[in-house]
Amino acid sequence: MGGERSGRFDGRIALVTGAGSGIGAAVVRRLAAQGAEVCAVDVDGAAAEAVAKEVPRADFLTADVAEPAEVDRAFDEVVRRHGRLDVVVHAAGVDDPTAKEWIAEALVADRPPEVTGRLGDDAWRRVMRVNLDGTFHVLRAAVRVMVPRRSGAVVTVGSSSAFDAPAGYPHYAASKAGAHALSQSVAKEAIAFGVRVNVVAPGPTETGMAARTPAALRQGFADPRVRAYATPEEIADVALFLVSEEAANLVGAVLLANGGRFTV
Repeated sequence: MGGERSGRFDGRIALVTGAGSGIGAAVVRRLAAQGAEVCAVDVDGAAAEAVAKEVPRADFLTADVAEPAEVDRAFDEVVRRHGRLDVVVHAAGVDDPTAKEWIAEALVADRPPEVTGRLGDDAWRRVMRVNLDGTFHVLRAAVRVMVPRRSGAVVTVGSSSAFDAPAGYPHYAASKAGAHALSQSVAKEAIAFGVRVNVVAPGPTETGMAARTPAALRQGFADPRVRAYATPEEIADVALFLVSEEAANLVGAVLLANGGRFTV
């Protein structure tokens, strides 16, 4: 898609979180290929820098989306450099490898997973701070910049887990369901000021996060009746559609991109 639509984002200024890998990195590459000036933001500054170096018209910043001051500084710096901000794609997020291991062990043993009783406060808060609090910090910063200009488009990356709520993954499912509802509420507020907010909710996608998924759990996702794991580029294309003028009438949409595993 990147080639045939080379000028779709000409002149646009974009900020992408989680840009050091996976879906975020794919979004940076796609936006730049289609004409945008892109700031790649990641908690791993070296990873963001590596992505930015391989992409024309891209720079990078280091920020942890769980820290509101760092998010605000990143947005302020992009506006300082470019004078405005037109597009935000919020792809930063975390999973819980330990919970995944517990689910996989139960799958191999052919017994139900037992996670909630073992889930510590720190594990719960880590997932919530990044996936839910981080989404709030990014949305708040985006509307602060975009509302005065009465223009802008934002996409948050949710998850199909918000709908099927996998057994043994309560904190992740809750964090993403909260991020969906948060994004939709902000969408209905922001559109009055010309700012569009939407969500893409991927299913299994070949990212670094997926690479850490235990083999037994990956096999559990395998189903010949549906599409295989999505590529980061496929999810990035959905995100780019949502922030493009082609999606002008989409506000508060949650696009489920899970290869046909289920519908809602």
